[in-house]
Amino acid sequence: MSLIKPDNWDLTGKVAVVTGAARGIGHATVSLLAARGARIVASDVNPAVAQIASTEIATFCGDVADEATAVGAIALAKERFGAVDILVNNAGRTMNKALIDMSVDDWDAIMTVNARGNFLHSREAVKVMIDQGAGVIVTVASIVSAVGMKDTSVYAASKGAIAQLTKVIAVEYGDRGIRANAVAPGVVVTDILDGIVEDSKAALSGYSGAHPIGRVALPEDIAEVIAFLASPSSAFMTGALVMADGGYTAI
Repeated sequence: MSLIKPDNWDLTGKVAVVTGAARGIGHATVSLLAARGARIVASDVNPAVAQIASTEIATFCGDVADEATAVGAIALAKERFGAVDILVNNAGRTMNKALIDMSVDDWDAIMTVNARGNFLHSREAVKVMIDQGAGVIVTVASIVSAVGMKDTSVYAASKGAIAQLTKVIAVEYGDRGIRANAVAPGVVVTDILDGIVEDSKAALSGYSGAHPIGRVALPEDIAEVIAFLASPSSAFMTGALVMADGGYTAI
């Protein structure tokens, strides 16, 4: 039996830019937004992002923390599809180290990607959205934007920063027709820990018991929340940090 979806979930005619689109939450988000009618610029530092290119999906390869990537991705959306209606700030890196074991380079590496990358893409998107008189920004934060967790100091700081940036954008530009919200996932089964542990997905799946719902999230679970926040169904929501954490922060 097919699921009947509200008309307000339809994104036909909308143009989205999604960062970190080659894998995990970003890839699932591109697939879902495209299925709901959006045309998309899918951006990633991984050249493999080119594999998802199609008539309705343009791809851009670049480091999210580079100003030229933000300028280029937003410009491509305007050039190829004529607008930037939705920005999904998804690209990010993690690091699991105790505070006293972290170097300045460790700190800068994560803050540069997670915080500066978000700032740059938001800035460029807002410029276009102001001219359009409307737009939506959805940022992928984390449960550590709201709660403490061991060995996540720089990751938590970066995610806290973008959660607050989301609120500021909502306040600064709400009267210009621009909404900004953030989603805070619990543990999601992706390859984000590749290079840190032997099997990222297996390691993340081991956190099922920490979530009252009894499992960790799939990328598609988070993509559904992102798509809702990007859609007219969330028209009265802005400046919110939406917990999509299987009950983790309810404990």
